[in-house]
Amino acid sequence: MRRDVNHAAVIEQVRDDAGWNGRYAFMILMSAGIAVLGLLLSSPAVVIGAMLISPLMGPIIGLGFGLATFDWPEIRTGATALALGIVLAVTFTALVVLLSPLQNVTDEIAARTRPNLFDLMVALFSALAGSYAVIHGRSGTVVGVAIATALMPPLAVVGFGLATQNWTVFGGSLLLFVTNLMTIALAAAVIARIHGFGAHLSPQHTLFQTVMVLGLLAALAVPLAVSLRQIAWESLFSRQAREVIADEFGGEARLSQVDIAYGRDPIRVTATVLTPRYNRNAERHAASVLRRRTGRPVAVSIEQYRVGTGAEAEAAQIANAAGQLSDRTGERLVEQLSIVSGAPRESILIDVEQRHAVVRAQPLPGASLETYRLLEQRVARTAPAWRIELVPPALDLPEIVIADEAPDAAALATVIWAAQRTGLPVTITGGEEGTTSVGEALQRAGLTIRVEDGTGTSVQPAWTTGDAE
Repeated sequence: MRRDVNHAAVIEQVRDDAGWNGRYAFMILMSAGIAVLGLLLSSPAVVIGAMLISPLMGPIIGLGFGLATFDWPEIRTGATALALGIVLAVTFTALVVLLSPLQNVTDEIAARTRPNLFDLMVALFSALAGSYAVIHGRSGTVVGVAIATALMPPLAVVGFGLATQNWTVFGGSLLLFVTNLMTIALAAAVIARIHGFGAHLSPQHTLFQTVMVLGLLAALAVPLAVSLRQIAWESLFSRQAREVIADEFGGEARLSQVDIAYGRDPIRVTATVLTPRYNRNAERHAASVLRRRTGRPVAVSIEQYRVGTGAEAEAAQIANAAGQLSDRTGERLVEQLSIVSGAPRESILIDVEQRHAVVRAQPLPGASLETYRLLEQRVARTAPAWRIELVPPALDLPEIVIADEAPDAAALATVIWAAQRTGLPVTITGGEEGTTSVGEALQRAGLTIRVEDGTGTSVQPAWTTGDAE
């Protein structure tokens, strides 16, 4: 046993931090609220604020120490607090998203939809530092550890995915959170064992508890091992891809960027190379080498920019690579449209030659037609040379208020956009003055309309259920 560690005091502190109480529940709500707002606003500073007060570290470290000491009551206490905290955080963040007018997938959200080797290492180092700080009475360090671990932001993304029924986001962020959780719990158990925390510190230790704890350890280790294996394979593939592509151009070339879409079949590798000589066979040969090395189908797309031979030659090479660049943009658009619309990738129509993308969006809880229009605009800004069409569900059309003899521009624009995307005719109901001005605007936009008499100073559009006039 380590004589420089007060084991009884440490265990008492861990137990105090690991249980469920009102303070813990309140801090869960506050942390989750800050996290989801930061994610929706795509504000890293606000997300960091959520990490600072994240209380989930206490139950997870309590779970790890319980595993180390084979203390079943401590395991049950930590696991219960953790499970209740997770449910509370996901429910609360989902509710915030449902009530929010912002429901698009921001960069901060997208960054937490796929665990990678760096996420795993951050969780591991955070767990080691956090456990060491608790054991040696430097619990203030845990606040800094919580920043790095980022347990609450991926959990908030789980709530976002649930609220918007975007199962791609939901599944990816849940995997990231579970990977962090298992890594931290197991690492905390290892550090505790190294510092002399063992079964002799559990007064209620029984053979049954031993069996249960070993079973729980296996349950944590198996999915973590599977996730680690996938992460390790992706890391190896990424290194091999960079090496193979670099070998195609020799030492004078510079590999600027490599992007890999592991979820595609075949795996899609896109790269940008600055080279003094253009290599026409680089894509085909690199794909062949990678297929042979990995045993997996691989497609390679390389943008080659000729440098070092004058502006004229460089311009020619850039023009030569334009087709590949368009290809790559199409791949990115498919990824973005799948996330923001909730539609599967295979249902998205992409015409690379015409630079045209069409997707039929899935119904998102709480989303209005204006929400879908903003989502389309957001994706379109990332590819200004493309024509993006996001077809929304046939939701209720917004009321058009008439002020100073002019219809509300935003509502009118939404109605026109929705009708053009869906191809459905529109019926407008209201007073003569309002329906005249709105009807003229809709007809100028090429829409088929039907006018019905009504009263008031506003016009109510609706989808035509019968034959349009």
